[in-house]
Amino acid sequence: MQTLTITDAKKNLGRWLQAAAQGADIGIISGADIIALRKVRVASADYAQGEYGVTGEPLDAFAQATDERFQKLKRAGKLTLTTHDELKKLLEKAARD
Repeated sequence: MQTLTITDAKKNLGRWLQAAAQGADIGIISGADIIALRKVRVASADYAQGEYGVTGEPLDAFAQATDERFQKLKRAGKLTLTTHDELKKLLEKAARD
C-alpha cells in the first residue's frame, strides 16, 4: 500500500484518485489511522436512499414517471441523444462563442 500524508495527498489528489480508481492501494495517514482510497460502485437506488431517504414504492413510481417523461419528450423530438464526443465539441464551441 502506498501511504501518503494529508499534505502529499492534497498536492496530487487527482493523481492519487486516478491510481485508486485503477486498483492501486492508496492510504492517507490521518493521526494514528490510515484511511484507504477505494473505488465504490453506487447505484441510483443507493443515492436516492442516502440523499433523500427514498426507497421501495415511491422510488419505483418516480423512476416510472421519469421514464414516461423521457419517452414523451423523445417522441416529440424535444430530446436528442448525443455522444460524449459530440457533447464535448458542442461545449468547446459554446466556450469559444
